[in-house]
Amino acid sequence: MADGDLQISLDVFEGPLDLLLHLVRVNEYDIFDIPIAKIARQYNDYLDLLRELNLNVAGDYLVMSATLMRIKSRMLLPLEAVGEDGEEIDPREELVQQLLEYQRYKEAALEMLERPLLGRDVFARKFPSQELADAQMDSSYLEVDIYQLLQALRSVIKNLPKDAVHQIQMGGVSIRERMSAILEMIGERRSLRFEELFAGAASRGDVIATFLAMLELVRQAMIKVTQIDQHGPIRIASLLSSGENADVH
Repeated sequence: MADGDLQISLDVFEGPLDLLLHLVRVNEYDIFDIPIAKIARQYNDYLDLLRELNLNVAGDYLVMSATLMRIKSRMLLPLEAVGEDGEEIDPREELVQQLLEYQRYKEAALEMLERPLLGRDVFARKFPSQELADAQMDSSYLEVDIYQLLQALRSVIKNLPKDAVHQIQMGGVSIRERMSAILEMIGERRSLRFEELFAGAASRGDVIATFLAMLELVRQAMIKVTQIDQHGPIRIASLLSSGENADVH
């Protein structure tokens, strides 16, 4: 497939419930009293952004979008359905139960991942210097998830020149070249802000190509994306020593 013909699928999306749970958490919504109109709008905003990035949107995401719209419409009508105790049934009840069950499974999976596996089933990447090893293990930095990256990307796109927002010209864009450019930008600085990756970007296509190149470098363990806290600036750090070969594949 040519670099300009971008069709990317991200395994980090674990499903529509994962996205919904993330939206509930970052907005600090009460899971038992979810504002359906707000969360449905945010959910669909994410799907629109995924389509803009040519990321494959699985059918179950679209089903959840339709489910949110159905719940939203039902909540605009007087509640008529009643349960065995004679009380009205909240249209959100089934969704809330699904989220609670998913949350329990997710927490159980995270607990299992915290069990000691290093050196038995998992082997750490060998860093070329103690400085980088210390940086990797520094607990003061948080991993940045894909949802936070998409939010940051949305801000970058919004700040593009107005006459360039709708220009998508992917034919001359090489992801491999962008990967090399990112590594060169980081250079001896060792790290830079997320927004600095897109300095000089003239179109949405330029921004998207750079973003996909960054994700590929993360996948190849050549860079790391971190932030000091959940609301702090996102930084891109190199995981290569100054003398290590920076060839991209």
